[in-house]
Amino acid sequence: MLLAIEQGNTNTLFAVHDGQAWLAQWRTATYASRTADEYAVWLSQLLAMQSLKLGDLDRCIISTVVPQALFNLRNLSRRYLHAEPLVIGENADLCIEVRIDNPSEAGADRLVNAVGGFIAHGGPLIIVDSGTATNFDIVGADGAFEGGVIAPGINLSMEALHAAAARLPRVAIQKPDQVIGKNTVGAMQAGVYWGYIGLIEGLVDRIRSEYGKPLTVVATGGVASLFDGATDRIDVVDRDVTLRGLLEIWRRNEPKA
Repeated sequence: MLLAIEQGNTNTLFAVHDGQAWLAQWRTATYASRTADEYAVWLSQLLAMQSLKLGDLDRCIISTVVPQALFNLRNLSRRYLHAEPLVIGENADLCIEVRIDNPSEAGADRLVNAVGGFIAHGGPLIIVDSGTATNFDIVGADGAFEGGVIAPGINLSMEALHAAAARLPRVAIQKPDQVIGKNTVGAMQAGVYWGYIGLIEGLVDRIRSEYGKPLTVVATGGVASLFDGATDRIDVVDRDVTLRGLLEIWRRNEPKA
């Protein structure tokens, strides 16, 4: 069975695929100092809840944007799965062209999303990935990664408001009933939520104008569901873009993995 690990700056996703379907997936907070043994204990308990065990896993693919955490993730695969992991950006061949000034600068998460988005939706695409950052990634008609836009994530913006303004509380992000807030919490929620809708609409319009060709907009990421139905700029909400990309990259590399 394949263990797929997708590590962002905030959360790390672990998912198990048996060759036919995804059997389970779990998220944990990202801590670069978490050891391979700590991962193994946590993962063993969750696997047991699905009537699985670490010994069932014999393959591993890793995508991380936290370089200092890779050592422990790699050790998890080597020590407990007895498998050399396939690592995005190192020994994995994505089989796509990266059309930016310095291809080595492209984040692993953005490249994986390009593969997963193209497999499901064709191209050209704008993939809007809402996480710690909000990425607007362009995928060409042939599946190539063509660059994009990186903006602060919605959670990051809300935390910045709370941290920088002494009288502003920490509040949950949700769609407010109205734009004009009648209290501090409502005003903050409206500003962040509708501000991000405006960010999405404005950047999608500008990207489409500059690109000069029709682009399908696919939303993914941890908070993508917040924007579902709130704007006509998003054509599809697809929460499985990243996992689909990891599985496809594994399959492209499996003969040599």
